[in-house]
Amino acid sequence: MSKQRTVRLECGKPTQVIYVLGTELNIDIYKPSPPGSQTFEVRSSPGVKCSISDQHNVSIVAEHATRWALNKGTLIVVTMDKTSNGLNESKVTVTFYGDKLESPIDKMIIQLTAVSISLDVDADRDGKIETNNPNKGSWSWGPNGHGAVLLVNCDKDRLDTTAPDNSDEAVTIFEDLGDMSPMILRTEGPNSLPSGYKLQLYISASDKEKVRVFRHDLIKMTNVLDRKKLSVVMDYTKGNNKYHFFAEGLIFPDEGINNLVTINLSLLEPLTVGEAPIFTEKVVFRLAPWIMTPNTLAPEEVFVCSVKNNEKFLKEFTAVVEKAKCKLTICSEYVNRNDRWIQDEIELGYTEAPHKYFPVVLDSPRDRGLSKFPYQKLLGPDFGHVTRTSDEVNSLDSFGNLEVSPPVTVKGKKYPMGRIIIGSAFPTTSDGRNMSKVVRDFLYAQKVQSPIELFSDWLAVGHVDEFMTFVPAPDRKGFRLLLVSPDACCKLFMKLQQEGHGEAQMFQGLMRKLVTINEILSNQKLLEDNAYVQQCIDWNRDILKMELGLDEDDIIDIPVLFELHKTYQAAEAFFPDLVNMIVLGKHLGIPKPFGPLINGKCPLESAVRSALEPLGLDCNFIDDFAAYHLLSGEVHCGSNVRRKSFALKWWNMEM
Repeated sequence: MSKQRTVRLECGKPTQVIYVLGTELNIDIYKPSPPGSQTFEVRSSPGVKCSISDQHNVSIVAEHATRWALNKGTLIVVTMDKTSNGLNESKVTVTFYGDKLESPIDKMIIQLTAVSISLDVDADRDGKIETNNPNKGSWSWGPNGHGAVLLVNCDKDRLDTTAPDNSDEAVTIFEDLGDMSPMILRTEGPNSLPSGYKLQLYISASDKEKVRVFRHDLIKMTNVLDRKKLSVVMDYTKGNNKYHFFAEGLIFPDEGINNLVTINLSLLEPLTVGEAPIFTEKVVFRLAPWIMTPNTLAPEEVFVCSVKNNEKFLKEFTAVVEKAKCKLTICSEYVNRNDRWIQDEIELGYTEAPHKYFPVVLDSPRDRGLSKFPYQKLLGPDFGHVTRTSDEVNSLDSFGNLEVSPPVTVKGKKYPMGRIIIGSAFPTTSDGRNMSKVVRDFLYAQKVQSPIELFSDWLAVGHVDEFMTFVPAPDRKGFRLLLVSPDACCKLFMKLQQEGHGEAQMFQGLMRKLVTINEILSNQKLLEDNAYVQQCIDWNRDILKMELGLDEDDIIDIPVLFELHKTYQAAEAFFPDLVNMIVLGKHLGIPKPFGPLINGKCPLESAVRSALEPLGLDCNFIDDFAAYHLLSGEVHCGSNVRRKSFALKWWNMEM
C-alpha cells in the first residue's frame, strides 16, 4: 500500500512540494476552495497522475481537463512514477468555477519535484541488496518468506583484543564489515533542490541493545546508531547518491527480547521552527539464532585435552580421529589447567545470515579449569563466542547435559534442524537440580530447535549424554537413538551364565577388583539399583518417542549397568558407559567396557558391534577407564566436535 501524505494548498499562490516516489499526495480541494465554487478542473504535467475521490469514495482518473462538481470531502490524489530532472518541473493546477461556467474564480497550483528515497536491505535473503523490495518492512519465515537477517557480530577479527567485536563501539579493521548486515540508502533526483531538507535514520529505545549501525564513507567508519545514539540526521544532497551502512547484531535471541529489529528512515522538511517528516519507511531484520549441530552432520574438527594421565587414551583417540579424516586440536595442560572435560565446558554450533556463516562456541557457566579455552583458542576471525553466566551453577549446567537430535517430523510438524535436548529434575521434585534459567531461556529463545527436557537428575553427574546419543543410519529417519539398557545387560549376562560362562571376569588387566558374571547376577543391591535405573530410562524413552516421533525400531538398546552412589543415592556407570561415545561420521569412538572375556572376546563389545555395524558404522573401543571412567566421565565427556552446518537455511523453516 502506498504511503499517504496530506498536502494543503492555498488559492492565489503556488505551493512547492518535494514528492517522494511511491507515495500518494492527498489534497483536499473543498476546504480551501474560494466562496461560490461549484465545479473545478484539474490539469497536470506529463508524468503526473491524478485521481479524484468524492465522499462516496469513487476514484476517477482525470486524464484530461474535465469539469467536476465540487462536493464536501472531494480529494485529489497525486502520484508520479519518475524522478524530476529539475526543480519544480511538474505541476498540478486546480481551477475553480462558479455560476459562470467559462470564467474561473481562482486557481490552486502545486509545483512538484519528484525524488526517490529508498533504504534497502537483503529482504529476499539471496545475499544481495535489491532496490526498494516491497517486503523489506516486515519479516516472515519460509522459502517464500521475506525480511533481512541481522548477524550477531560475536567473532573477533582484531588480534590485539580479547573481547568479541560486538563489544567494541568502533570499527578499526575493515574485515569486520563482512560480519555485519549491509544496508544502502539510495537517493535520486535533480541536481538542484531547496536547502534545509534532511534525512533521519533512527531506531527505537526497545532496539538499542540489539543493534549498532555504522556508516561507511570512503576512508572511515562512523558509528551512527547504538544504545547511546538512537537517531542520526544527515543533509539531503542533490543528485543521485548511495549511503552505505552496516548493521551489527549485538545480542542473540533471548528471553524477553523481541527478535525483530526495525531501522527507520525519514525525509525531514524544514519548517519555520525545526523540521517535520514528510516521508518515512522502515526495514526489518531478525536476529540470527545460535544453532546446534547433531551427530548426523559431518565432523570438521575434534577437540580433546592433554592431561597428566591420558597419554594412552590420546593415542587411541587420535587413531579414530585420523580414520575420520578430521582436524584434531589438542588443548594443552597450560590452557586446560588439568580440566579434561571439554564437552562440559562448551557446545559448538554456528550462526548464519545469507551473506555470512561462522561457527560460534556457546560457553557454559561451569567455568572450571577450561574457562579460558574458548577465549584463548576459539574466539577469533570468523569464530564467534557467546556465553551465559549464573551465580548458582550445578552439574546440570555442564554441556554434557546439552544435546540435539537430528531432524525429525512429529505428528506432521517438521523440525528440520532437530530439537535441543537438556536434562532436568523429575517434574514432581522440588529440590532437584536443573539447568540454570539463563541457559534454558537462551536455548528456548533460539526458536529453530525447540527444546525437549528429559529427566537426568537421577544420575550422579546428571548429564543426558550418560544415557543417550544419536548415530547416523542409512535407512528409516536417517539415524538411530541409542539408549543405555540395564535390562539388556542383565539379559545378556544371564544368557552367558546359562551357557556356562558365569565365572568369566570383568575388568581384566585393570587395577581394579575382578568381578564375575555370577557375582553380578547374585548382587541383589546391584540388581535393584539397575531396576530403578531402567525405570528412569523408560521414562525418558517415552518422552523421546513422543517428542521426536520415534518408533521402537528407531531405538537401539545398549547394554550398560549402573550402581547408586552409597552417600547420595545417584547412579554412576558400573563399567565404562558404552553410549557415552564420540560420533565422527561412520566412525565411532566408544568407551571400552572391559567386559568378561569369552573365547578372547568381550560380549559387551560384540553386542554393540552386532547392533551398529549393520548400519555401516565402524566401532572403535577406546580405553578411557583410568583417565575418564574412574573420574565419572567417558569419551564423549572428554571430547568435542565442530561440525558442518545444516544445508537448510534457518530462515527457510516453516514456523
